[in-house]
This record gives sequence, structure tokens and C-alpha cells, in this order.
Amino acid sequence: MQKELFRVAVVGGGVAGSSVALYLSELGVDVTLFEKSKSLVSGPPICHLHAGGNLYRDISDEQCLTLLKESIELIRLYPQAIDYRPTVIAVPKEDSGSASDLFSRLELLQKEYKKLIEEDAANRVLGDPELYYKLFSYEDMLALKEREEVTHPQTLEEWMIPLSHHIELEKLQYPLVMVQEYGINIFRLGATVSLWLAKNKNATIFTQTEVKDVKEENGRFLIEYEQEGECKEQVFDYLINAAGFRSGEIDDMLGLRRERLVEFKAAYVTKCEAFKGSWPEVIFHGERGTPRGMAQFTPYPDGYFQLHGMTKNVTLFSDGLVKSSPNSAQPKLPPLFLSKIEKGWSKEAVKERTSSAIKHMSQFIPVFSNAKIMSQPLYGAQQIPGEDASLRAADISFEGERYARCEIVKASSVLNMADHIAKSLIGLGVLPKESYKKRDFSAHSSLKEEDIQRVAESSAKSRSYPKSLANRCFRSIDV
Repeated sequence: MQKELFRVAVVGGGVAGSSVALYLSELGVDVTLFEKSKSLVSGPPICHLHAGGNLYRDISDEQCLTLLKESIELIRLYPQAIDYRPTVIAVPKEDSGSASDLFSRLELLQKEYKKLIEEDAANRVLGDPELYYKLFSYEDMLALKEREEVTHPQTLEEWMIPLSHHIELEKLQYPLVMVQEYGINIFRLGATVSLWLAKNKNATIFTQTEVKDVKEENGRFLIEYEQEGECKEQVFDYLINAAGFRSGEIDDMLGLRRERLVEFKAAYVTKCEAFKGSWPEVIFHGERGTPRGMAQFTPYPDGYFQLHGMTKNVTLFSDGLVKSSPNSAQPKLPPLFLSKIEKGWSKEAVKERTSSAIKHMSQFIPVFSNAKIMSQPLYGAQQIPGEDASLRAADISFEGERYARCEIVKASSVLNMADHIAKSLIGLGVLPKESYKKRDFSAHSSLKEEDIQRVAESSAKSRSYPKSLANRCFRSIDV
């Protein structure tokens, strides 16, 4: 007698939901994924791996080590989606912190990176561990100012030349830190996972499909959903809640309580043609929520830049951080933010916020005041489990044996999250024991670059973003 098929449902097709669907389907599990949008991975802006958490001074060393390990794992899973360019961290003179505050953490991370390479040579994805980071003095920057900008940088020094030409050197503390911390292209990641899942016979993907209700009956889950105007239902043996900032709605349907925060954020798309060379990503540290909040400068090809500013008139919003209540696991965002998520931004709001982002960045890069507004922002809401808004390393929680919540804060946590779900399915006898942490997903090597680029550009266009945002930054030689 044939064994009855064990069916797993994933609600939500963001980075978490699509990645766990990929992971489980590659292990032979029958997976059905429900996504409300037209395409996968269309949620909040993601542009940075956060390997080592160097952007965040307020998180623990333990979280930093976790982020480093998880980011290396993500690069190995989605190498086609990585922008291989370094990141510069600068501390303004007027900031309360010191440039030297990062030194002990960088040494700790470099040591851990070397250890991970010793454990598995394939972990050498952040370049030469001896060049994991490099310090640049004021005198170094003055010397680099005499050199021409480089279109295809081959050394850390060449990556630093544009900063020497264009940033306000006198406003910063020294040394500046360049770290082998890479970017992640959300459009290419979405294209990669979509194409990969389409090749897998174990995965069924429903886009433009809204889950209306979930009921638990005798240890199984009845999912009611709307697809092309028609109401349908299916029964599943295991439910994975990957609904992002709406995860609390699924909890409420099942009568479960969970403390969580939801924060609405935005990043801004600009273009500046004043630069000749290739830029690294640049982080100007600052105190979150103040007018001097952190400024983040993320380069894309063709002169496009994505801007974050951790101030209340750029990336952060008054009333944009909300928490769950005793009566509901779903934090209630004000209608203004829900309208932005569901309907987009008004032209006035785009102009006001993006102009503020350009002004915030121009205090450090004066010529950037000539940058142009190019599209609506990259925006969305991010869930954070618990009550700590500074939490960055988180992955999953369970209710009983057959309900899992994907609660990643950073994309790099997806594989650790998926490992725990696989372990849960091993406990139920669905997967063999050797499946735990089995990550030999070599199928991505069969994906064609032209297909990834085509789908990535189509996704950017359908969401009204410049197609250049779907292009990779130049990949440097192992510097």
C-alpha cells in the first residue's frame, strides 16, 4: 500500500517563505507556497548581507558572529544574487562613538572567518581572510585623492579612491574601515529562487493568491484561499507561517498569541552622474532616530544609488514601529503605512522623503546634492519577534509539532531557519535523519545567467523600478 503523501503549506513567498519552500522541496518534501503578490520576494528592501553586523554598534558580539556565519551560508545558497563589493564604515567627528570601537569586533570576526574556512574551504566567500578588513588613515585618503577613479577596482585601495575624491574627509574620525561585507540584490535573489522552484516537481507555487482563513482540524490545517476571484481550500499536514509582517494574522486565525514588533521602513532610489569610478557601499554611523542618524549609501550600476537614513524624515517614520497586543498577535500599522504597502506612494511623498534622503547624504558627499529622484522608494514592513527592536539575528519558533513561524529579521538567517524545520520533519518521520543540514543544493548551477537577468529585470519593471537595480555590481577579484 502506497504511503499517503505528507503535504506542507508555506504562507508567504518572501525571502523566508520561498527559501524554505526551496530547501524542503529539494529534500523531496511536497510543498505548496501561497503568495499574495505577483512574484516572489517582493517585500521590504534588502540590499546588504549584514555579515558580522558591522552596521549595528548596539548588537552583541554573539549576534555578530551568528550573522557572519549565516551570511556565508546565504552566499553559498544564492551566489548569483550577491554584489561582490566591499563596505566602508565611517564615524563622523560629531558622533558620540569612536572609530576604534569597531576594532575588537573586526578582529573577532576575522578570527571566526578564518576558523570557518578551516572547517570548510567552501566558506571562503568573503575574499582573502587576511584582507577581511583594512584601515585607512587620513594621510592614506589624501594620498588616494591623487589617483584616478577606477571603473573595475582590483584592490581595496582602488575601491577607496571615490571616497577620497568626494566625501568630506575633515568631517570624519580616523581610521576609516573597509570590510569585505557584500551586498545582496533582491531582484536577482527573487529571480533565482523563482527559476529554481519552477524546476522542482515537489514545489507548487501559487502567486496572486490570498489566504483568507486557516483552521486546525485533527492535527491538520485547512487553508481557505482566493485565486483568480475563486474561493478554494486545501488540507495540509504541516503549516509554515512565513507571512512576514502579516504573520500575526495567521496566528490570530489559529487563536495563537505571539509577542512581536512590526516596523515600516523605506529606502530611496536616486541617480547621480558625478562619479567616474565604482563605489563600495558606505555607512556613516549615527544615532538612530536623531537628525544625525546612520546614513547608508548603496551603489548600483549606471549611477544609481539606494539611500537609507536612520532619521524620522528618511527611513524611519513616526508611529512606524508598532507591537502586538494581548488581544492580537498582529501589530496594527496605521492606515497610512498600509496604504503605502498596498497602493504605493503619492508623488508628493516620494519627492519629500527622497529629497530628505539626498540632503542627509549630502552632508558627507556634497556633490550628491545634485542627485535625481528616480522612482518610488523601496519599502515595506519588517517583523521582529519579541520586544527588542534592535534584534537582528532571529529565525524561527514553533507551536506544537506541526506549526512553524519563520521570523527572520535579516535574509541571512533563512538557512538556519530551514534547518530547524527540517529537524522538525525528521522528528515526525517525514524526512530521514541524514536530511538535517543537508545543503548540497547544486541545482542553482544549472540556472542560466541570461534567465536570471531576464526575470530580475522583469520583476524590477513590474514594480516600477529602474532595470539597473536588477543588475549586479562589478565583481572584483579576490581582494
